[in-house]
Amino acid sequence: MKFDREDLPVGTPVVGMVGGGQLARMTQETAVALGIQLRVLAEGPTVSAAQAVADAPVGDYKDPETVRRFAAGCDVVTFDHEHVPTDLLHSLEADGIAVRPGPDALVHAQDKAVMRARLDSFDAPSPAHQVVETPADVADFAKRVGGFPIILKTTRGGYDGKGVWFVDGPDDAAVAAAFGSGVPILAEEKVDFVRELSAIVARSPHGQAVAYPIVESVQRDGICVEVTAPAPGLAPERAALAQQTALRIAGELGVVGILAVEMFEARDGRLLVNELAMRPHNTGHWSIDGAVTSQFENHLRAVLDLPLGSPAARAPYTVMVNVLGGDVEDMHRGLLHCMARDPELKVHFYGKSVQPGRKVGHVTAYGADLDETRERARHAAAYLTGTIDE
Repeated sequence: MKFDREDLPVGTPVVGMVGGGQLARMTQETAVALGIQLRVLAEGPTVSAAQAVADAPVGDYKDPETVRRFAAGCDVVTFDHEHVPTDLLHSLEADGIAVRPGPDALVHAQDKAVMRARLDSFDAPSPAHQVVETPADVADFAKRVGGFPIILKTTRGGYDGKGVWFVDGPDDAAVAAAFGSGVPILAEEKVDFVRELSAIVARSPHGQAVAYPIVESVQRDGICVEVTAPAPGLAPERAALAQQTALRIAGELGVVGILAVEMFEARDGRLLVNELAMRPHNTGHWSIDGAVTSQFENHLRAVLDLPLGSPAARAPYTVMVNVLGGDVEDMHRGLLHCMARDPELKVHFYGKSVQPGRKVGHVTAYGADLDETRERARHAAAYLTGTIDE
């Protein structure tokens, strides 16, 4: 169903979100509460967000005319993913359409080489890195950083561990695989890290910004499986440094909306920027149930230049565990057990069919005892996927 602006209450903001994944789906809940009309440019009629958003035309986000038609009548255009071509976004801005984050900011989440060069320009802490064009460049870079192993990444298009290779030596097959990808390659030092952290901030067009508590994330096979807010045992001054780093990056790059800065807490004490995302992020899903204002609400507030909400946590600890597809297709059957066992548990399904390793939802638990809270969230995710049966 497509809405004409004349069908909406006077003054209703219309936000267009390119991409119909679970991020757009979760944004809809906030949009409904705030009386915002959310439009979604969906990849297909049954994708995650299209099941929840009435105005969800299907189209190719790489096609200029499709995107222009979608953007017409929107007060602002924002994103469920970072893959819309930069030149297309510049053309939208030239047409007078508000794009947030704008292409000059978003390119830093689209291209890792551009990101690293820009972060270097204002001394943001990063792993050692270099764009490499040949296997000889790879060997030279490894020598410069103290030897193998190192990491190779595609500069564009990688996600959830795809487009990333761990290289143990100059003859490692991963080198040929990386250069065979057809995309420019970035080499980075392999950081000896204690854990991975994420700093999420929201920033509005006029420069107001807020920072969420720093969280600890656990990755498995390149996929985020668990998030704990706040990061346990992180000294207050270290947490403040991570927040300040993310806020500085948001300001320097002119980000509008949510910015997620994924970081390594290195064993030698450094906090190093790993990746950037300029949209609601998996490491911020805990905020739906665990923060005063969710990342989705603050993203909408920011792109509409409304005052930002408090990012403060509602409980001493919140643990979010992703529900990944396994052998059980009907996960709803597990709700009876999970809800009866833990009435305070929150479950979010994304309307996706179950495939092995696919993110099909997440569960959130919160409380004062970290071990107990983790056990509750882990138990629920494991039961829903069929890993445990009691």
